[in-house]
Amino acid sequence: MADTVFEKATAAAEFVGRKTESRPKIAIVLGSGLGAFAEQLEGATAISFAEIPHFPQSTVPGHSGKLVIGKVSGVPVAVMQGRVHAYEGYSPEEVTFPVRVLGRMGVRTLVLTNAAGGINEGLKQGQLVLIADHINLSGRNPVVGANDDRLGPRFFDMSEGYSARLRELAHEAARSMEFRLDEGVYLSVLGPSFETPAEIRAFRTMGADLVGMSTVQETIVARHMGMEVLGISCVTNLAAGIQKEPLSHEEVMATGRAVEKQLAGLLTRLVPMIGEQLKSG
Repeated sequence: MADTVFEKATAAAEFVGRKTESRPKIAIVLGSGLGAFAEQLEGATAISFAEIPHFPQSTVPGHSGKLVIGKVSGVPVAVMQGRVHAYEGYSPEEVTFPVRVLGRMGVRTLVLTNAAGGINEGLKQGQLVLIADHINLSGRNPVVGANDDRLGPRFFDMSEGYSARLRELAHEAARSMEFRLDEGVYLSVLGPSFETPAEIRAFRTMGADLVGMSTVQETIVARHMGMEVLGISCVTNLAAGIQKEPLSHEEVMATGRAVEKQLAGLLTRLVPMIGEQLKSG
């Protein structure tokens, strides 16, 4: 009989545990072009995704494919430099497997970052936006199928998929850096083609502010496992029909690199704040 997801995730978590003595309660997933923060960790141990049992491998430029474990101001943190996506051919179970591993490692707070297209015309290219809620139009839900109660309950609440408490901490961290974080609704599509102008008009009607090809399935699995989630989008381009130039991954990467410093500064302030709340909680 094949190993279950629980058993595979446990084996992967135990492998990572043998590589480092650190036991982080906070994890961060870095999206396209946003990987530099991991290079700032103190006393870091970097583990290639390829080394970790059962771990999927990223095939997308801008996703280096490493799990880096270190500290920010003395607070242990696990950072994924890159992720895998359904459009690469991975199943929802494979896309979310790293989140399962983080949960089995003892992570209680998950910060998900991504590159997103701006649907709301008030958003600007290069802006960081907190995800307040999401719309799943990927056509997939990663917890479909037989439920393993060791990972989480059959039915679970998603009315606060993105923690209001964590969003307030993020606002506080941004104010200390003298910039403002807007909030918005993130809509997830399967990809890999960018959206059409007609789709963007439909998504705006539905109440979406941002569109992308990741994050939502990870959020669902994190909430299934009882983790708190904070989502941060970088508006790397304005969506189809808003900007006149053709959309490209190169533009996504270039804008991501331009905003990396601001995101790294935000995360550097935010991690100790989350750590303090975890200790007091």
